[in-house]
Amino acid sequence: MTESTRRRRSTRDWLVDSLVFVVAVLGALILYDEGQRDPISGELLALDFYAGMALCLTLWFRRRWPVQLAVLAAAVSTFSDAAGAATLILILTVAVYRPLRTTLVVFGLNAVSLAIYIEVRNKPDDPAALAVAAVAIYIALAGWGLYIRSRRQLLQTLRDRADRAESLARLQAEQSQLRAREEIAREMHDVLGHRLSLLSVHAGALAYRPDASTEEVAGAAEIIRASAHQALQDLREVIGVLRAPVEELPQPTFADLPQLVEASREAGFPVDLTLDAPGTLPDHVGRTAYRIVQEGLTNAMKHAPGEKVTISVTGAPGNGLEVEVRNAAPNRRRGDGQGLKGLTERATLVDGRLEHGRTPEGDFRLFAWLPWPA
Repeated sequence: MTESTRRRRSTRDWLVDSLVFVVAVLGALILYDEGQRDPISGELLALDFYAGMALCLTLWFRRRWPVQLAVLAAAVSTFSDAAGAATLILILTVAVYRPLRTTLVVFGLNAVSLAIYIEVRNKPDDPAALAVAAVAIYIALAGWGLYIRSRRQLLQTLRDRADRAESLARLQAEQSQLRAREEIAREMHDVLGHRLSLLSVHAGALAYRPDASTEEVAGAAEIIRASAHQALQDLREVIGVLRAPVEELPQPTFADLPQLVEASREAGFPVDLTLDAPGTLPDHVGRTAYRIVQEGLTNAMKHAPGEKVTISVTGAPGNGLEVEVRNAAPNRRRGDGQGLKGLTERATLVDGRLEHGRTPEGDFRLFAWLPWPA
């Protein structure tokens, strides 16, 4: 039993089946009236009528048992004119709902039934012409049913392809979401790492300055409070984006670079900035440059607190953008390097390169070249 026969009958199915039943009954009455002229007994004529009407009633179950009913119709059609219309409908049903092989078998059974019918009914007309006409009708109905079946299969194939394409698009969207979530995790590391580094600098200053005046302690505490509040705001924004569409993540721009440096200066960190990059920088390149400077400042605060940081950002369209962060690091501690690995990935994603390490003078140098199309 196929899926189409197992499903519940829809309103459209009820309408079609009702119309089919009415057509079969009308056809049975017309054919029975024509068949009364045949030289047959009254008992066979009565059996013709009742068998034909009973076969019309079975049409309500043609979707569930099309082959069985078609075989029954072939048997009834050996003697009944009233069964003619119902038999044709069942042949069409088999062609629509069953494979070609089954349709050919039913077609063969009805061809045999036709030969028996001609002998039983003693038709006065030319039996050869009757057989040719009946076979032609059988072939036309079977062909129509096979066409309907192939068209339905084609539509189902197109629906399946559309469903697969939709599933593939949904999977690709989910993968894009996952990649965006990874990007958000990097943003959390960069943003919060920088804020917490500022907190660490001020807290360390308070710990090493027990003789600080009340005003100095109050000023440092206010900076710590403001930085902690900003860190919480950043964290709330990131968490909000994790719950909302990923496109809503607040992204820094290249124009925010001076503010980043100024925030470090306000924290008491000595920073020199040389910014010479006239022109409009692509957004993705500008964000990468911002993150490189931010990570360089964070690393300097962690590993070389109090040491001067020199930042140089220079470039022009067609020549690329050079970003250099340098700080003295005589006793630089080794970290896990995750931030630098993330920066390397960022630079690679925009077709740039990144270098880091100690210079002969003992400074730690973070350098990146990023493409800037003309």
